[in-house]
Amino acid sequence: MATTGSVGAVRPARTVEGIKQQHGVFTEPPVVRWLFSDTRSAWIWLVLRVWLGWRWLEAGLGKVGNPAWTGDQAGAAVAGFLKGALAKTAGEHPDVPAWYAWFIERVALPHAPLFGHLVAYGEVLIGVALILGLFTGIAAFAGSFMNANFLFAGTVSSNPVMFIVATWLVLAWRVAGWYGADRWVLPALGTPWQPGAVFAGRRR
Repeated sequence: MATTGSVGAVRPARTVEGIKQQHGVFTEPPVVRWLFSDTRSAWIWLVLRVWLGWRWLEAGLGKVGNPAWTGDQAGAAVAGFLKGALAKTAGEHPDVPAWYAWFIERVALPHAPLFGHLVAYGEVLIGVALILGLFTGIAAFAGSFMNANFLFAGTVSSNPVMFIVATWLVLAWRVAGWYGADRWVLPALGTPWQPGAVFAGRRR
């Protein structure tokens, strides 16, 4: 496809293909390919993955079995945390944005027991998955989503660091679990856009 300029000259269309024709194919810098696609960098992700996984597992184990999280008083801890977040919505520069305050009031607080269970068991599952290197990209994304919610609720603590590490693990999902279960699970199951050995065999 081409477009005609004001002087009648034919110019490449402003599409990916047109840009490739003008400037060539864009590739990642070698260091980026090495970090996020090369199994030789997997030891870096192993260290970060296990560290992050342990942080999540430790946090989750402290909540599972706690009456205020998953016991007879389930939801009490979450409700207290969320009410504290609502108190941070006041002032000219609130720590908690208005749209998130709406989510807290209308969705989270009325279902505090459910969110208590989701947080507690979610943290444990994320931690176990990261330590084992099982579905690393998915586990890291789930962890970063939880970190983002804690940040929106006005809690900083270690959340920014954990969010950054999780984001890196998501980018390195192809090799982050190389020293872990993903080394065998990913080739077997594949992805939605590239089925692995298990599903490819069923299609034949």
